[in-house]
Amino acid sequence: MDATITFTVNGQPRTVTTDPQRRLLDVLREDLQLTGTKYGCGDGYCGACTVLIDGKRERACHLPVTAADKRDILTIEGLCQGDKLHPVQEAFMAENAFQCGYCTPGMIMSTVALLKEKPNPSEAQIREWMNGHLCRCCGYPKILNAVRRAAQARR
Repeated sequence: MDATITFTVNGQPRTVTTDPQRRLLDVLREDLQLTGTKYGCGDGYCGACTVLIDGKRERACHLPVTAADKRDILTIEGLCQGDKLHPVQEAFMAENAFQCGYCTPGMIMSTVALLKEKPNPSEAQIREWMNGHLCRCCGYPKILNAVRRAAQARR
């Protein structure tokens, strides 16, 4: 039996009626056409599907859509303010912290959450926080530089 789920996505109230066991990732991508959140491993290990739920990072491939009911979800599409990129997006661009770009949305979303919780993270905190994000192109040095740049821009 389908369930009706109501949540806020990128500042907009949304309602979907769907199988309650569907993954949040599938609802975001297929029903809401928010394809910036990527399907990676499907098991929550690679981080490509990272979104913020009530400001905390979550792996959307691991959550049933019912876990988002009455909650606030932020995806990569919700970071921009009009034509202005979010400072974390700007930092990733400035550092060329992507090659294929597939992992980038999840890494950006985790960086946003990190800097919200720890505005001035140490090198060890950055590495710990980004652990569990897989970049198949092995762009880790540039990604770490982008996180550092974003933190510095906030100061």
